[in-house]
Amino acid sequence: MTAGALTLLGVFGLAILINIPIAFSLILAALVYLLVFGAAPMMVSAQQFVGGMDSFTLLAIPLFILAAQLMNSAGLTKRIVHLCMSLVGDIRGGLAVVAVMACMLFGALSGSGVADVIAIGSMLLPAMHKNGYHKGFSSALVGCASSFGTVIPPSIVMIVYGTTSNTSVGKLFMGGVIPGLLLTLSLVGVALYISRKHGWAGVKSSDPAERRRAVIDALPALMVPVLIIGGIRFGVFTPTEAAASAILYALVLGVVLYRCLSLRDILNCVIATAETSAAILVIIGAAGLFAWGLTYEQVPQAIAGTIGNWTDSTHSVLLLLTAVLLVLGTFMESIAIIIIITPIVMPLLSQYGIDPVHFGVLLTVNLAIGANTPPLGIDLMAACRISGISVMETLRPLSLMLMSMLAVLMLITFVPDIVLFLPNLME
Repeated sequence: MTAGALTLLGVFGLAILINIPIAFSLILAALVYLLVFGAAPMMVSAQQFVGGMDSFTLLAIPLFILAAQLMNSAGLTKRIVHLCMSLVGDIRGGLAVVAVMACMLFGALSGSGVADVIAIGSMLLPAMHKNGYHKGFSSALVGCASSFGTVIPPSIVMIVYGTTSNTSVGKLFMGGVIPGLLLTLSLVGVALYISRKHGWAGVKSSDPAERRRAVIDALPALMVPVLIIGGIRFGVFTPTEAAASAILYALVLGVVLYRCLSLRDILNCVIATAETSAAILVIIGAAGLFAWGLTYEQVPQAIAGTIGNWTDSTHSVLLLLTAVLLVLGTFMESIAIIIIITPIVMPLLSQYGIDPVHFGVLLTVNLAIGANTPPLGIDLMAACRISGISVMETLRPLSLMLMSMLAVLMLITFVPDIVLFLPNLME
């Protein structure tokens, strides 16, 4: 590895160690590299920073965030939770199952794990604590279930990966459906096992009439993923156009049907969207600049050559990349990982014949696990903050949940048809 590459990585690692925010760590490393080695004029830093965000597809990120904000303000979250409660009933551990199902369904609206934690966790975590559930268990459960928002479409993480790797975002969305459902089922199994072991309660039983009312009430919310996935699958619109359609749909629901969205509510949603989108796009721009430095120093080619000399096995390469991603996910933000790692691994995918859609879904599942792995574990930390506990209280139940997610990751790693079945139908 060249002196320039070592400087770039070394400065970045040092900045992370002294707790500089990830975006500024990336920018600092790139600027030091340019100053010391003079690889290009300093103006390149501004060009690459802006160039990293210069993509029509990335416009889907603020649009999906705004759609999720509007749907939450329109009360769709409450309707989803009520539907899950009416369907699950008073089985032992039922409230834990409700939490997983509600997180999965809201993830199909928001595309963001943290947004899922805040929306669902704020409603269900106090209820779970009131019904005797251990705070560590319930926080770990909501954190892990909320991370499925990065796997189940629409996914902000998939949009960033698709843009960075020039892979069809529509195919990535379709590829995430089955793994997302498998992750949900695996977590439901863990939740039921632990809940029944401790005798934790279910929810109030509903009669058929109540269940029908709950389904009808939540039906508009359930139509959102159908609108997005169906529209993309049949070529009606692109992911960006799907996001814009979701905003229009949310406005119609909140203003016309439910009549609960005021002008002030809409303005607050726009402000929250601007703040969240700005934070994401700064990281995207900074990571794009950093990735340019790695590419200039030919780090992707060097790594591809090293691994190529080490093994000829596609599965060995995937397992190696999985190990790297799991480690990175414990202390780095997901979007930064994608933009830095993607240019490095693309030559490997081509060399070993790995489908970029398959790898993209593996990447999102890896990052979902990382989002709940200390010390960073952003989804886990958000759930713990709502519960008012430390991350240490979640470790015992968390280990079982992460093992179940890892089992699904291994399954889709060795059986790629699970991921590629639906995307192949689009061809």
